[in-house]
Amino acid sequence: MPQPQPATAPLTMRAVSQDRAGAPDVLKVVETVRPEPGRGEILVRVHAAGVNPADWKTRARGVFGTGATPPFTLGFDVAGVVEAVGAGVTIFGPGDEVFGMPRFPHPAGAYAEYVTAPARHFAPRPRGLDAVQAAALPLASLTAWQALVDTARLQAGERVLVHAAAGGVGHLAVQIAKARGAYVIATASTAKHDLLRTLGADEVIDYRTQDVADTVRDVDVALDSIGGPNWTHSLRTLRPGGILVSLVPPDDTFPVQQAEEAGVRAAFMLVEPDQQGLREIGALVEDGRLRVIVEAVLPLEQAAQAHTLGETGRTTGKIVLTVAPAPGRH
Repeated sequence: MPQPQPATAPLTMRAVSQDRAGAPDVLKVVETVRPEPGRGEILVRVHAAGVNPADWKTRARGVFGTGATPPFTLGFDVAGVVEAVGAGVTIFGPGDEVFGMPRFPHPAGAYAEYVTAPARHFAPRPRGLDAVQAAALPLASLTAWQALVDTARLQAGERVLVHAAAGGVGHLAVQIAKARGAYVIATASTAKHDLLRTLGADEVIDYRTQDVADTVRDVDVALDSIGGPNWTHSLRTLRPGGILVSLVPPDDTFPVQQAEEAGVRAAFMLVEPDQQGLREIGALVEDGRLRVIVEAVLPLEQAAQAHTLGETGRTTGKIVLTVAPAPGRH
């Protein structure tokens, strides 16, 4: 009689996982089952993964608004190469270089050798951009794009105030606003002013020595990633009809009524996966009108160190993890 054949063992991969919420040391490299693409999905071999404030907040507090609990693998920003495609996928094929922010606000699982996600959560990697730079872009650039272009409907000639302008979202927002023809006012510590001017800021203010609410006037759009008292301070800078776009989830102090009384608007925006937005951002990169600043590049195994560095709040631009295959893997 023919002998039964042993079942094929599932393919595995390395990933950074956590089994509880907590400090950076909860992040551990584990061996886990490699995912397979479902209908409408692609399997991406990850070359690099961006690190964002959303990552360390999720690590410490759980997944924002989804009810998901550990264990899970963090990471929202992905850059890599398509390894395989699921049924029905026609826009990508194996070997295509892609980048994206799939599944947000659910973690894409980017701190791993492979991820799967809907094909249309990705876009082609911009020409001339390496994997590290591409991995630094999706969440931060889409946040800036959706806040300024989709939410505020920024027009040429308008005045934009970008708080924390040297940060991950901020330095990209300065460039996107400038590319749209806006007059850009940026806040940052003095040491970062020269950089922001090279990125296109028309005015730069040191928030530690100047009161922005007393210094800035007639702003059409204020982009705030700080929250708290900064919300009401930002309202004072707006002209009638202007808008405050907050990237910080609102609490009882979010000044909706104050905004209405002042003849302006206050809105909270949560970024969404957006292939068209990624393509628009890619076009700006290829035209030389948008560049991403990467302050630190660390290997996947040092995810905890990357979080510790990011939580200082003093980084300029982005932090990126590189994902190299384990020895013996291809």
